[in-house]
Amino acid sequence: MTRAIMNGCNGKMGQCITQICAQDPDIEIVAGIDMYDGIKNTYPVFASLAECTVDADVIIDFSNAKAVDTLVDYCVEKQIPVVLCTTGLSEEQLQKVEQAYEKVAILKSANMSLGINTLMELLKKAATVFAPAGFDMEIVEKHHNQKLDAPSGTALALADSMNDALEDAYTYKYDRSQERKKRDKYEIGISAVRGGNIVGEHEVIFAGQDEVIEFKHTAYSKAVFAKGAVEAAKFLNGKGAGHYDMADVIAAK
Repeated sequence: MTRAIMNGCNGKMGQCITQICAQDPDIEIVAGIDMYDGIKNTYPVFASLAECTVDADVIIDFSNAKAVDTLVDYCVEKQIPVVLCTTGLSEEQLQKVEQAYEKVAILKSANMSLGINTLMELLKKAATVFAPAGFDMEIVEKHHNQKLDAPSGTALALADSMNDALEDAYTYKYDRSQERKKRDKYEIGISAVRGGNIVGEHEVIFAGQDEVIEFKHTAYSKAVFAKGAVEAAKFLNGKGAGHYDMADVIAAK
């Protein structure tokens, strides 16, 4: 049984993870951390990590970037592994996390979905088969109209998985409107669509002569990311210091 502290327990993702853990016999949320106390949980909730008096095996973090510095310091001091899901970290914070890898187990991935991370592994193989055969590679990602960044971090992670398998020989093309020329052989095109309430859709296209192969992942709710975080927490229990990601979780299954 993995005992988890849910950092940001009263947010949308925190509550989603709470519900998933309640149905999973292998993990239990033993405490929550949140400034907002308007939600009744089955576990004690503290306003800060410093006030938490409950022992745990791992922390799942879906809070906010401002809280990450304190979180990392706490995990290093208490030697508690953390599934770090909060995004929007500054360069200084990312460096802090990098340094903490040497002292405590931290799992950090661009996307927590088991489906997306399995797709990354499939794309590595596909790229080594299709790219040398002259196939063009394109990624189209779609998200809701409130998303601020483009392309998505997941789209970039998908591109990186292919490019890594091809010894980083490819560049990324985000916009074709500013120049009139043929597509370069060594580029991966990445296009972004923003509209409605699309949770997340990523399509990877391998376009060759007279045939097209497509890989597609669609997230219908944020629960897919919550489920991935729960699986990551169970995996991280008892792990030594280091940087882990969802590929490690999938490899362990």
